[in-house]
Amino acid sequence: MAARRVSSLLSRSLSASSPLLFRSQGRNCYNGGILRRFGTSSAAAEEIINPSVQVSHTQLLINGNFVDSASGKTFPTLDPRTGEVIAHVAEGDAEDINRAVKAARTAFDEGPWPKMSAYERSRVLLRFADLVEKHSEELASLETWDNGKPYQQSLTAEIPMFARLFRYYAGWADKIHGLTIPADGNYQVHTLHEPIGVAGQIIPWNFPLLMFAWKVGPALACGNTIVLKTAEQTPLTAFYAGKLFLEAGLPPGVLNIVSGFGATAGAALASHMDVDKLAFTGSTDTGKVILGLAANSNLKPVTLELGGKSPFIVFEDADIDKAVELAHFALFFNQGQCCCAGSRTFVHEKVYDEFVEKSKARALKRVVGDPFRKGIEQGPQIDLKQFEKVMKYIKSGIESNATLECGGDQIGDKGYFIQPTVFSNVKDDMLIAQDEIFGPVQSILKFSDVDEVIKRANETKYGLAAGVFTKNLDTANRVSRALKAGTVWVNCFDVFDAAIPFGGYKMSGNGREKGIYSLNNYLQIKAVVTALNKPAWI
Repeated sequence: MAARRVSSLLSRSLSASSPLLFRSQGRNCYNGGILRRFGTSSAAAEEIINPSVQVSHTQLLINGNFVDSASGKTFPTLDPRTGEVIAHVAEGDAEDINRAVKAARTAFDEGPWPKMSAYERSRVLLRFADLVEKHSEELASLETWDNGKPYQQSLTAEIPMFARLFRYYAGWADKIHGLTIPADGNYQVHTLHEPIGVAGQIIPWNFPLLMFAWKVGPALACGNTIVLKTAEQTPLTAFYAGKLFLEAGLPPGVLNIVSGFGATAGAALASHMDVDKLAFTGSTDTGKVILGLAANSNLKPVTLELGGKSPFIVFEDADIDKAVELAHFALFFNQGQCCCAGSRTFVHEKVYDEFVEKSKARALKRVVGDPFRKGIEQGPQIDLKQFEKVMKYIKSGIESNATLECGGDQIGDKGYFIQPTVFSNVKDDMLIAQDEIFGPVQSILKFSDVDEVIKRANETKYGLAAGVFTKNLDTANRVSRALKAGTVWVNCFDVFDAAIPFGGYKMSGNGREKGIYSLNNYLQIKAVVTALNKPAWI
C-alpha cells in the first residue's frame, strides 16, 4: 500500500454518527471553581467490548526464544478503558538487558545477519511486512487494547503505515554504499558505510508499533542487531511483532525485546558498555537522563525524539471551516497524546471569535468512548498517571483565567476518559501554553501580525513541529522558514510518509527518524586509503 496521509485515512474511517457512543453534551463542567465528575446515561449503559484476540506472548524475546525474566518477576499491563489487567508481562531488569545485549553482540560478531547480502536482508523485511498485513487485525486489536486508541485508527492507518515503513527500509537495504574520493597524491580513497553494531532502542507508549518501525526498520536495513525496550504501559504488540520477525526468517539474537521499567531496564540499556548506539523517544526530562547515562558509560551516540509544544497558526485569509477541522485534528488526534500535537493554536484577531465558536462546536461533537466501537474518535488516556496530569493542567488553565469553552472533566466513572476540552483567551505565560500536556486540551491564542506570531511561536524550549494555515504563498514561505521546528506543515498536519524525516530543534531532541536521514543513525563511516604504485591515472 502506498504511503498515505494519516489524517486522510482517519477522516474516512472515523465517523461521528454511531448511536451507541457517548458524547460530550455541551455542559460546562466548571461550576463555582470546582471540577466535578462528568457522565452521561449512555456512557454508563455502554458495555465494554471484549476483543477477540488472544494475548499469547508475554515473555522477553532473547536470542530467538521467548523466556521469563531472570528474576521471574512480572508486572500487569492494563486496559485504559477500565484500569483492569489485560495480562501479566515479564519484568526485565539489568540482568535481562545483559542477556539481551550478549545475544545481540554474538549475533553481530558471529551470526549471519551482518554478513548476509543486503538483498537477503531486504527479503526478510519484506516477508515481515507481508506477515504484518496477514495478521493486521490481531496487531490492531492488541494495539487498541493496550493503548486505548480507536481500533479503526489502528487498523486502517497505523498498521498499514507500519508495514509500509518496513517495505521502505527493505528498499534501502541494498542501496547503502560509500564513495570513491579523489585525493591529492598517489592514493586510492574510498569510504565504507558499516553497521554500527548493537543498537539499544527505547520506544514510547503513544504509538508503540509505529515507533517500533521508526527504530527497528533502519537499524536492520543497515545490518545491525538490536535490544529494544518497550514502554511498560504497552508491551504487547512489540512481542507479537517479534514473533512475526522470527517467522519471517530473522536470525536469533538479531532482534531482542525486553519489557520493563525505565529506572531498571531502561537505565541498564542506556548505560551498557557493550551497546554501540542508543535511540530514545519520550519526554525531554527522560531524554536528558538517557543522554547522561550514555555519556557516562561508553560515549555511545544517542538519537533523541522528545517533547513538543507545536504552534498551529491560522492567518486571517484562511478558510475558517477547514482550519477549525485541521486544528481540531492536530490537537485531538490520538487522544492528544502526540509529541507534535498542534497544542498552541494561534489565530489572527480578525477571525478569532469565529474560530473559537466553531472549535467549541467541533469539540462538542467529538465522539468519545470504547475505542473498539465503530465511529469512535477518542478513547481513554493511557493510564491514571497521564489522566491526572491532564486534569492538573485543565485545573491550571481555569485558575489562570483562561476561558473554558467546553469540556474539562472526566467522562464516565470507569477508565481514563476525558472530555474534549477547549480554552480560549490563553496567554503565553500560562502553563497550558508552555508545557506539553499530552492530552485532549486545545489552547487558542490570539495574534495581530506576522512578526508577532513568529516571535511568539518560537518562544518555547521545544522545536518539534509547527503548522501554518493560509492561502498566501508568500506568508507560508516566510513563516515556514522562520519557525524553529524540525517539521512545518503548510495547510496540512500530521503527514507521516515513510520518506519524510522527523525530528526536533532545541529541546525536542537531536537526529532524524524516517527517510534517508535515519540511516545515518545506524552507520559508521570508515575511510580506506591505499597507496598506489605508479598508477596509470589518479
